[in-house]
Amino acid sequence: MASHPLIRTAVFPVAGRGTRFLPATKASPKEMLPIVDKPLIQYAAEEALKAGATHLVFVTGSSKRAIEDHFDTDHELEAALEAQGKHDLLDALRGILPREASAIYIRQPAPLGLGHAVLCARPVVGNEPFYVHLADDLIDAEVPCLAQMAAQFAVHGASLLGVQTVSPSETDKYGIVASTPVSERLSKVSQIVEKPKPDKAPSTLAVVGRYILTPAIFSKLEHIGRGAGGEIQLTDGIAALLADEAVYAYAFEGRRFDCGSKLGYLEATVEYGLKHPTLGAPFAAWLKTALSGMPKTPGA
Repeated sequence: MASHPLIRTAVFPVAGRGTRFLPATKASPKEMLPIVDKPLIQYAAEEALKAGATHLVFVTGSSKRAIEDHFDTDHELEAALEAQGKHDLLDALRGILPREASAIYIRQPAPLGLGHAVLCARPVVGNEPFYVHLADDLIDAEVPCLAQMAAQFAVHGASLLGVQTVSPSETDKYGIVASTPVSERLSKVSQIVEKPKPDKAPSTLAVVGRYILTPAIFSKLEHIGRGAGGEIQLTDGIAALLADEAVYAYAFEGRRFDCGSKLGYLEATVEYGLKHPTLGAPFAAWLKTALSGMPKTPGA
């Protein structure tokens, strides 16, 4: 079996303004929205770390300083918690970024799209495969999604796209792939199209915020030019990559929450609240009481 390089770097494109959550995101990044007691970006970083990444590359924009502060050390706060004997909280703070990991911040100079954000990470990534993680897509899985994909990369050594089946009416919200099955959850991509209308979509298999990409993607992104919305689309770069090397689609195990939408964010908050080790039981009891007191829908 061929030996493929370990993936050491994860790229987090976090330059978007989060307009769907205004005014909450006017001064605070959408990636800092909390799911119970951790922000979305911390869930993202934890998933990458569990998949073996040690270099966390955040491609930021204006008003994103809170992300840097979150992963930085706050000596004053740590000292205060230690003095108060709040060791559980102190351990939680110190565990946000393990000692063996490093956080790197790169500014995306203009909002030119996801493909451009990934291209901005090139000087740090270098000539190695890397993860791309979109924090909006929170995936609750026994084995973290990126770790599942890393296991596939160890076998095939090619770019991988995390995918799930969506409703035909929703294909215009995603990059959609056409592919040929390889195994139960893995297929080989033959085509990828950015946000096609339902009658133009090659399938209902949608790319949802998890990627393993080979460094060959950078030259494609550098030369494809602007696509849909006047932006440099990662989908277009992957489409160009298909001409040179294999790309696979992996239907991950787990439940995805679209935290870029208000409904998906609320769903994630409830589900993670119910699973919380200390809050789960009392929250479930409160939720049952609250729902029983709601007026019934006519005809229900």
